[in-house]
Amino acid sequence: MTTPAPKSPRSALLVVFLVVFIDLLGFGIVLPLMPRYADTYLAGYDQTARGVMIGLLYSSFSLMQFVFSPIWGRVSDRVGRRPILILGLVGSVVFYALFGYASTIPAEQPTLAIALLLASRVGAGIAGASVSTASAVIADSTTPEKRSKGMALIGAAFGIGFTFGPLIAFAGLKVFQHEKWAPGAMASGLSLVATILAVVLLPETLKPEHANREARGFSFGRSIAVLKMPAVGPPILAYFLAIFAFANFEATLALFTGKVFGYGDDDNFLVFAGVGLVLMVAQGGFYRRFAGKTSDTRLMGLGLVLMFVGLGGLAVVAFLSYQIRQSGGSPAQFQWVLYLAAAVAVFGFAFVNPSVAALVSKRADPSRQGEILGVNQSFAALGRILGPFVGSVVFEQHPSRVLPYAVAVGVLLLVVALFPVVSRGNAAE
Repeated sequence: MTTPAPKSPRSALLVVFLVVFIDLLGFGIVLPLMPRYADTYLAGYDQTARGVMIGLLYSSFSLMQFVFSPIWGRVSDRVGRRPILILGLVGSVVFYALFGYASTIPAEQPTLAIALLLASRVGAGIAGASVSTASAVIADSTTPEKRSKGMALIGAAFGIGFTFGPLIAFAGLKVFQHEKWAPGAMASGLSLVATILAVVLLPETLKPEHANREARGFSFGRSIAVLKMPAVGPPILAYFLAIFAFANFEATLALFTGKVFGYGDDDNFLVFAGVGLVLMVAQGGFYRRFAGKTSDTRLMGLGLVLMFVGLGGLAVVAFLSYQIRQSGGSPAQFQWVLYLAAAVAVFGFAFVNPSVAALVSKRADPSRQGEILGVNQSFAALGRILGPFVGSVVFEQHPSRVLPYAVAVGVLLLVVALFPVVSRGNAAE
């Protein structure tokens, strides 16, 4: 049963920000390490098999989000946001701990290690699917005019968590003398802190008059019906394609820096921290200045242009670095171009993400906010299933490492073609 919405919506926004931030610290701790840990256990396999397995480890997390985001969204429309968020956080505590344990298994037992790493990613994906419920809390607690700024809070929390998560992992590995269990244990502990905060401080935001007593859990037909809505279907599809493009970069960055520039774990922690810093500044600073003053579709369009430039720049860096390596030289001179191109791509994504969430939320029936935002998150997850899988596989197909970024640029051209249809929706902007 739901309880009345809190008198001060700002209290709910603040708590959701803190909960998502702390939980994303754990995500930021694990993400840079996961493909490198897996690569250790896959040393005896050929390149294609390694690419497929690493892609599967990435994609399994998002596959569970694809399935469970609409389920959690519909259930939250029925029983409230608070219990779903708390349930997801408890799951994060358990499965990050499992990741820590799996990381300690000797390399001589690769099958067991990969199986447990996969189980940890599946469980974390089911738990993490509740992030769509956090978006529903924002929608419950803001007016349409302030919705864009509210959605940017989640992005800013993600960026801050993504910035400090790798730094905490970097420091933690130093403190614990590079014990492989340490990152998973730290992520689990931070999720426990977020769980306690949610239990103690998070109010219920779903208003009784907006509770949907007819909402059920799994319903593939209702998800398809949401996609067929002229107002929300096109932006959800565009978001899926943009996520797919960005995920090609996200899943291969640690591998790219390692194989092209010789970066180790410590260096990659700092690279991922830089990615998070750009995301934090872009969404917490720049985007929130424009939100409410410029339409969501224009902000989304600007983000797509920046993504195109940034990901195209990464393809150029990969190609030129390969040419230099072929001639026996060092590509170190291109490191600053790599950082610049990655920053532009991340900056663009920081504009696309909250713009689409705000657009979809404004066009949704208040009694179906959880469901429709869940479907949006579900198709974002589908992009994170297919993007990392395709990126990881094509990464191994040519020594230039240019293919993931070329694929991403091609997909963004499809989004540009779809953009006029997105703009024609009856948005309340």
